[in-house]
Amino acid sequence: MDDSGAEARPSGSGAALRLSQIPQHILRVNCRRCGRAVEIQKVDAVRLYGPDAIWRDVGQRLLNNTCTQRTGRHEEDGCWPSYET
Repeated sequence: MDDSGAEARPSGSGAALRLSQIPQHILRVNCRRCGRAVEIQKVDAVRLYGPDAIWRDVGQRLLNNTCTQRTGRHEEDGCWPSYET
């Protein structure tokens, strides 16, 4: 039995996909807390994080690297991501 196609098929939500499985060229993550949006080209995301990186993790890192919502409390700090591809 040949399962070579099973690995290439994306499943689940867009945020759970690996970068190599996303067909769009521009990836966007929005913050539901402050309304900020961060965009990155897929080729840049793959270059920085690798083709096997999960879009949810990459998007969270992009928001965290530029977050302006810092309270000093771990539970309240950071952005709340909403993923788009």
